[in-house]
Amino acid sequence: MKRIGFIGLGTMGKPMAANLLKKGHSVTVYNRTAGKADELVALGAESARTPALAARGADVVFTMLSNDAALLEVFHGENGIMAGLAPGQTVIDCSTVSPATSRRLYEELAGHYVDFLDAPVTGSKPAAEAATLVFMVGGNEDVFGDLFSLFMELGSKALYMGPSGSGSYTKLAHNAMVGINALALMEGLALATKAGLNPERFLEIVKAGSAYSRQVELKGPKILERDFSNQFSLKLMLKDLLLASDLTSQFQLPAPMLHGAATVFQMGLAKGYGEDDLSAVVHCYEEWIGRAIEKFTVSSSSPEPIPSGRDRRRAQRVHLDIQLLLSVYQWEQEGAFTGQNIEGTLRDLSENGLQIASKFPLAQDMFVVIHFPKEADLPPITGRIIRVETHPNEFRYGCLLSGLSPYVRVKLEQYIQSKI
Repeated sequence: MKRIGFIGLGTMGKPMAANLLKKGHSVTVYNRTAGKADELVALGAESARTPALAARGADVVFTMLSNDAALLEVFHGENGIMAGLAPGQTVIDCSTVSPATSRRLYEELAGHYVDFLDAPVTGSKPAAEAATLVFMVGGNEDVFGDLFSLFMELGSKALYMGPSGSGSYTKLAHNAMVGINALALMEGLALATKAGLNPERFLEIVKAGSAYSRQVELKGPKILERDFSNQFSLKLMLKDLLLASDLTSQFQLPAPMLHGAATVFQMGLAKGYGEDDLSAVVHCYEEWIGRAIEKFTVSSSSPEPIPSGRDRRRAQRVHLDIQLLLSVYQWEQEGAFTGQNIEGTLRDLSENGLQIASKFPLAQDMFVVIHFPKEADLPPITGRIIRVETHPNEFRYGCLLSGLSPYVRVKLEQYIQSKI
């Protein structure tokens, strides 16, 4: 059995340290928040007051920290790991950090005759608890071979990827795919939900088809059950995507899907979901489609009858009386237009458009620019007239809205809601 120092007892580190204790190793733990060590102490671990004390006398020191800055602080800060190391020890860093940081620590520790492996993991909290993590390892191959059995006490697979930094490169490429796959799942669910489909049945189709992925298995049920408890946090997913984006810049590699995924996760962070599971970014999609992505509340064996088109339109309409100004443009010749402004009233709102009343006659398929009252703080919105109804003293026009950004759609819905 080995003497092990374990530094960083967060979502992943704590269950990993617990599994080492269960395997019979002598484990000394350190965490900046000391209370996180209490459960491990109850299992037989010793608690160290500093990283240096956790590292002192250990055969192997594990680190599992949230980012580059935290890792470097643990090594170089006051009473850091460097103050407790001695020749012949090995440090295994399981954090997801930049390859440059991994190589820097490898070179620094080599100067003290200490081996360093960058060995990030995949599998998130359930795999850490079940000791089924997958390790991707960079550094000296002989050192990896000597410690292979230790890796297999914590995981189901450990692969040597190459020299120092290779484990970190592997993890960032892997997590770029994780983030993209997670958003692919959410976009598919959003599309299906907006179309009125049962999202549980949609997931069954996905699991049986070519769109299946590990993210479907792990995050699909969490989304439908509204369980955003943290397995791998949104803020850490974003951190990994930004690190991967930095690599694509260094390599001059276009990566449109990676950059797009990072942007969506940044939105999720800005909305306050950083500490939740990465699946919480689905809230962004729910805002855009105007409804929650969740299990159907009606019995799947007794679905509600589908109403006729006319009944559905009537059921979904909300009656309003909001004064508008409409800009009407007409084609003249060779690209020239003439236009005029007319008064109108917003009468009804449906899911895909508006019904506007005006005394001014317009024709089907004409385009109008709709100007809302100043209080709405909305930009001009373009609509195409798809239906014309003649009523006493006025015409009513069904307008299909076009080119609305998600942000403007949300603002429009909020304004309309304030008038109901």
